[in-house]
Amino acid sequence: MDYRPLLKLAVNAALLAGEEILSIYNTDFDIETKPDNTPVTEADKASGQCISTELRKSGIPIISEEEEAAEYSERCNWKQVWIVDPLDGTKEYIKRNGEFAVNIALVEDKRPVIGVIYAPVSRLIYFAAQGLGSFKIEQHDLITELTKRNITENLFEFGKKLPLRRPPKSYTVVASRSHLSREVNARIRQLEDIYGQVDIISVGSSIKQCWVAEGKAHEYPRFGVTMEWDTAAGQCILEQSGNQLVDYVTGKPMVYNKENLQNNFFIAKTVTI
Repeated sequence: MDYRPLLKLAVNAALLAGEEILSIYNTDFDIETKPDNTPVTEADKASGQCISTELRKSGIPIISEEEEAAEYSERCNWKQVWIVDPLDGTKEYIKRNGEFAVNIALVEDKRPVIGVIYAPVSRLIYFAAQGLGSFKIEQHDLITELTKRNITENLFEFGKKLPLRRPPKSYTVVASRSHLSREVNARIRQLEDIYGQVDIISVGSSIKQCWVAEGKAHEYPRFGVTMEWDTAAGQCILEQSGNQLVDYVTGKPMVYNKENLQNNFFIAKTVTI
């Protein structure tokens, strides 16, 4: 299957959502608390509505953090489904540190085949599709193409294929700014026993997965609660760059559109050390 038309749709949806997010970013926006005790802002909702409007053009159903999911009795029959986090890293958004992103993935037969992660503040986009590879468009290229409004027609011309580099000499772990846990610290100690020196770098949101795909880090361990929309796009970017995201319980790649949309613990890691 040629995934390029759906990839272009997803990239366009992410860029439009980014504009919605930035239009609210420097305002005195409202913050609410959801039933799971996590924050949600006007930007989460505006981004979600924007993305859903665009992706519905494909006729493919959507699972989004900001929409109530269909019952599993219906979802289990879906061959394809979009999985969306309209604003991944809401806590970072509230802190206004720029480390948040839009996540859009297309899942087919429970595996991610398209992944798009867009960081609106840095104008940085990562994207991937099965059989096409993983790519990154950096700030100056993206700004130029946004002005022309034709970035989706030039994705592969302007994209730099991942990985961009070999991982650092010292074993490097990328960790969350908001979710560092005892389990992650234990994992780091385990890695120190194997590799000696372990360097730690931090960034918010799904960009952590992209840093592994890009070659900035060897792994990103996450031993805390995440949902399918937190990882689906990043997993595609990792896998299409030759790396992997492994379910810590099964030891296999994460699968999606499960009855329970919560993920097991996982490790995103480079294949080449």
